[in-house]
Amino acid sequence: MIRSPYQVLQKPIVTEKSLAVKERTQTLCFKVDPHATKTEIKEAVQTVFKVKVESVHTLSYGGKMRRRGRTVGHRPDWKKAYVKLRAGEKVPEDVDSA
Repeated sequence: MIRSPYQVLQKPIVTEKSLAVKERTQTLCFKVDPHATKTEIKEAVQTVFKVKVESVHTLSYGGKMRRRGRTVGHRPDWKKAYVKLRAGEKVPEDVDSA
């Protein structure tokens, strides 16, 4: 199934850690579709932000169990991707507001 780049990249992750990594190593951090592959993530970032990607590292998180009284629920599983840009590429500033 072919997904658009906007289905693969769900939203940027803006935390102290992700901003520090962005400044230090030119790496962007995104919440991505849990079924997306590294190749799909790479192509989506290159298409949306018009930059060249060097590597992609992904982490899969299992959703946590949550209770509200005696009702038990489950948060959804999600996936995070660290996308390292090639040397000489300018880090897009509009990533944080996307």
